Amino acid sequence: MIDGGNAAMSYMDDDEPDHNEPDIGDVFDNPASRLHMAETVRMAEAIVFASAEPVSRKALAARLPHGSDVAAIMAELERIYEKRGVNLIRSGDTWAFRTAGDLAFLMNRDAVQQKKLSRAALEVLAIAAYHQPVTRAEIEEIRGVETSKGTLDLLMETGWIRMRGRRRTPGRPVTYGTTDAFLDHFGLAEVRDLPGMDELKGAGLLSGRMPSNFQVPTPMADPDMLADDEDELTDIDLEELGLLTPKGGDD
Repeated sequence: MIDGGNAAMSYMDDDEPDHNEPDIGDVFDNPASRLHMAETVRMAEAIVFASAEPVSRKALAARLPHGSDVAAIMAELERIYEKRGVNLIRSGDTWAFRTAGDLAFLMNRDAVQQKKLSRAALEVLAIAAYHQPVTRAEIEEIRGVETSKGTLDLLMETGWIRMRGRRRTPGRPVTYGTTDAFLDHFGLAEVRDLPGMDELKGAGLLSGRMPSNFQVPTPMADPDMLADDEDELTDIDLEELGLLTPKGGDD
């Protein structure tokens, strides 16, 4: 759902396409294709507008006409809204309408004051984002202090980190990573859009006295894919972690 009320607008009433924008294919070559594309874009617009949460590619594909090119449709919808008061924003594999960044000040008076995360929680979140997949022990090694289970639980309750799988090491520790909700909250299209070394220094978030060999890790290209040393969580794992109700035995 978007900030600031009714902002859904018809595709057909939009300005002429900007020819500097990426070509989405040959869909506009004939009137029938143009009409079909226009109607499909309107459908996607309605689906995203009516949703209280970002809408995934899978959900769109399930509700749009069979065979629809979701990527091309959403690219066109992004183009339509790019200069309006609300923009269509992609976060990972999901889309949502959001107030245009330069108009965010208009919403400040209505913003809900949220409790700030503790320094420990922010550190754990940053480590999970840059080092994913990462285990609790690895987080503690990077931080140099013990990490409370409550900190991880809090971040999972916010929906910003998740249990990804299990490391193929003794004890099979759980691995953690970020979610699409994390990308959406921080305005990132993908995890590799996280700021690098130069950006962090420019923002004053890294000390100028950092060791010469210090490096900011590059997040993995596809955080949804399991690492080579990582196993997917099974139903048995989820039961052990208290995330799935154990199945009852035969009477």
